[in-house]
Amino acid sequence: MSRYQLEAWTASLATWLVRAMPRRAALALGALVGRIMAAIDRRHVGIAQENLRLSFPEWTPDRLRATAVGVYRHFGRVVFDILWMQGRSQNDILPFLEFEGTEHIEGPVGQRGILFCTAHIGNWEIYAIAHAWHHGPVSVVARPLDNPKLDARLCAFRVSSGNTVIYKKKALPQIIRTLRSGGSVAMLLDQNVQAKDGIFVEFFGRPAATTTAAAALAVKTGCALVPCHTELLKDGRYRLSYDPPLAWTPSGDRDKDIQRITQELAGLAEAWIRRNPEQWLWMHRRWKTRPPVEEVWPTTRAPLKEPRA
Repeated sequence: MSRYQLEAWTASLATWLVRAMPRRAALALGALVGRIMAAIDRRHVGIAQENLRLSFPEWTPDRLRATAVGVYRHFGRVVFDILWMQGRSQNDILPFLEFEGTEHIEGPVGQRGILFCTAHIGNWEIYAIAHAWHHGPVSVVARPLDNPKLDARLCAFRVSSGNTVIYKKKALPQIIRTLRSGGSVAMLLDQNVQAKDGIFVEFFGRPAATTTAAAALAVKTGCALVPCHTELLKDGRYRLSYDPPLAWTPSGDRDKDIQRITQELAGLAEAWIRRNPEQWLWMHRRWKTRPPVEEVWPTTRAPLKEPRA
């Protein structure tokens, strides 16, 4: 049996077991598995602690360690919750969700193309699914998993409420067509990129290489940019929040517009994370790419990539 086959078999077994549990028990088991993974995966716990230390220099070592482990507990809950939700109906899942700020995507905004800008916080997978139930389908931009069988399982979950998955490779023409036709697209914007693929903006007080995709698409198509995110509440429900659309006026300098929009989106993501630090992927090497000459940052930045229709 290959590794991919073993992973797929394990996922099928885990889904069968978790779906047989009450949801509260599934979340508790996920938290336990997350804590066990934190004890095993010391390397990434160390990365999380270092990222937290540089982002929250006032925190004590005990708090840094506890938060790093808490990240694993949180995402253990999220993964097991996704397993529990697979195959269940809208009526089974909606009681565990609450919506905030839906007025920001109604009226004139809802009648034009919308690019939903989010981050790896809370449970980003449930966001697009629940959005489709309430406001219509959205095209989700994603990178395929390395294991095709696991990717097919996750893709089936993502489209279960009528959404479409757009894989990142050669995605730009489809994204532009969707936005220009008045459709909606959801995109994650909080991961490290190579210098050639983005620009440097301030994120937790440090230069972070950040994709300009959302800002460049807004400049090119005139679509609305709506920041949104989820948070897992203490009672086990999710709050799905829509922020007001970003207000910006073209300055005539495309590069400056893209820089300003990208920085504003990064600042909003930082604010979400500061409110719920255990619910973000601190084990990701977000600041891996460094500016060419850090002493003169932020005036030195990577070249911009412009979307082509």
